[in-house]
Amino acid sequence: MAQNPLVLYAREAALGIAEFRRVLVESGLGETRPVDDDARLQAMLSGAKLVLTARLDVEGKPLIGVVRAVTDFSWVCYISELAVSRSAQGLGIGKGLMDEARRQLGPSVAISLISMPDAVGFYERIGMKRMPDAFWFGRKG
Repeated sequence: MAQNPLVLYAREAALGIAEFRRVLVESGLGETRPVDDDARLQAMLSGAKLVLTARLDVEGKPLIGVVRAVTDFSWVCYISELAVSRSAQGLGIGKGLMDEARRQLGPSVAISLISMPDAVGFYERIGMKRMPDAFWFGRKG
C-alpha cells in the first residue's frame, strides 16, 4: 500500500458484488457472511439504504472499506457491516467510514450495530457507547 494515499469516502448505492465480497473476505467478516451466495450478497446490497465506501485515490480506485446500513434517515441507522481490508486496518479507515456515516445521517440520527468480539475495542475507542440491553433472534441458514 502506498504511503498515506488519499482515501475517498463516498455514498455508493451501486457497489458491485465482487468488490463487496472481496472486502468482506479481506476484512475477516467473510467468515460470518454468505460470501459464496451471489443472490444473497446482491439482496444485502440492494436492501441497504446506505452503502458507504472507502477507496484509495490511486489508479483503479481500489475499494478498501465499506459500510452497509439500514436506516430511515430520521431516527436510527443500523450498521450491518463495517468492513476494512486487513491491509488497511489500523490506518483510520474504519473511523473515517463511521465519521462519513455520521456526516451523511446528521446529528439527529442514532447509530447502532452489533460488534464482532474482536472489534469491541475499536467501537469503544471511537466513542460508541456499549448497550447492555440488545436482543437477537439468530438466523437459520
